[in-house]
Amino acid sequence: MRDEKIFYYPKEKLEEIRDRTLSAFINRKLYPFSPYYRKLFDQHHIDPRKIKTAKDLQNIPFTSKEDLINVLTSNPLDFVLQPDEASIRRSASAAELFGLAWNKTFYGAERVREDLENEYKPIFLTVTTGTTRTPVSFLYTAADLQRLQLYGRRLGTILGCLPKDRALNLFPYAPHLAFWQTAFTGFASDIFIFSTGGGKVFGTELSVQTLMKIKPNILIGTADFVYHVLNTAKEKGCDLGFVKTIALGASRVPRGFKLKLTELMKSMGATEIRVLGTYGFTEARGAWTECPSPEGSSSGYHLYPDQDILEVIDPVSGRVVGEGEDGEIVYTSISGRGSCVLRYRTGDLVKGGITYASCPHCKRTLPRLSSDISRAFNVKNLQLSKIKGTLVNLNHLEYLLDDERMIDQWQIEIAKRHDDPYEVDELNVYLKACGHVDEAVFVKKLNEKIAASCEMNFNRIEFVTAEEIRRRLELDSSVKAKKIVDRRPQV
Repeated sequence: MRDEKIFYYPKEKLEEIRDRTLSAFINRKLYPFSPYYRKLFDQHHIDPRKIKTAKDLQNIPFTSKEDLINVLTSNPLDFVLQPDEASIRRSASAAELFGLAWNKTFYGAERVREDLENEYKPIFLTVTTGTTRTPVSFLYTAADLQRLQLYGRRLGTILGCLPKDRALNLFPYAPHLAFWQTAFTGFASDIFIFSTGGGKVFGTELSVQTLMKIKPNILIGTADFVYHVLNTAKEKGCDLGFVKTIALGASRVPRGFKLKLTELMKSMGATEIRVLGTYGFTEARGAWTECPSPEGSSSGYHLYPDQDILEVIDPVSGRVVGEGEDGEIVYTSISGRGSCVLRYRTGDLVKGGITYASCPHCKRTLPRLSSDISRAFNVKNLQLSKIKGTLVNLNHLEYLLDDERMIDQWQIEIAKRHDDPYEVDELNVYLKACGHVDEAVFVKKLNEKIAASCEMNFNRIEFVTAEEIRRRLELDSSVKAKKIVDRRPQV
């Protein structure tokens, strides 16, 4: 697929497009048509006409997950753009008003109504997975589905899709962004794509059979289920030399996991394999991808400044940090219809922030978000002793376990000693090893590595069979693998 010109614009031109689009969106779409943001602007005495650049966003309060849940519980459509004739007349540009008048004169009032419904009438939705909090629905109009297809075309271009390619979508069939963004990527890239519905629909055995029948060049899915399917294929002696690209989503894809997956594929005949990560979330209604880069490395996620704005902030002070600095990702839509959010705090923490230098791998000049992203809700206060609580970043433990080449799959369990709700917390891990290991030696080395990095140890490290880890992770029945489970009894 051919690149778009915007992929190579200089930074100054990208910023000019971004700022012009932002100002027009806030003044002509968001403030006039969004009940929630019109009320927010008025309460804080914010003049939308003064929001002219991305820097001006700092004058607008953040929107949190709690805001979404609280508002949508009582007013489900408050984040949805809802124009009426009066608000359109007040906010539309002269060119837009002329276009409406032209269509009404030459094509009739019915044509104008159809065009406005196409732009603003919700016809589709995706839902957050709800693995940690209350699920939230985000609505799409027909115009938003065209935007989803635009994201799909850009994903396909950056991934390097060709019309002759075949893709296998292993994401679970559900009203979740990952499945539908993948489907739309196939449509927009003009490639054959087959969606299995994941483990919950096809199961492992049928997924492997489909893999061998279709012989796709591209595999797409969650890291854990793709890895599980490929391991099963190896056990069956399959030759997967036809697979060239594996695109993974729904979780971070660390370097160690990429290398582990690359080695697995090479052992099944894949000579030229690229393992890439993607990043997206329901509130963005779109996703971004890494470009092909040397084994195990990451280009970062290529962003689209004509569609949305990502900021990185200090999670404590809320201050926007500089280029390349760590912080929390904040998202603003500047092109959507349907459900739209402004300065939405994702709760995702990124190391390395955003860079505006051209990509060293593909030479595109799009801004790039570091792929070293973790979830804030995985930082838990655990009572590991009788004396005081300990703030434990489970993301660090995830990365250590994923980077360990001798660990095939794992699950972390938070429990209470003796299942007593008043006892201290325990942190256990269940492991499926890659091949044969000396368990005593391995446990000692793993705990030493964890103690050096996190200043703690697991209470118990238990080796389990492939069948047991598959049952624990719920690979064939859950939307996402249950890699971290909290089994502490409630008081």
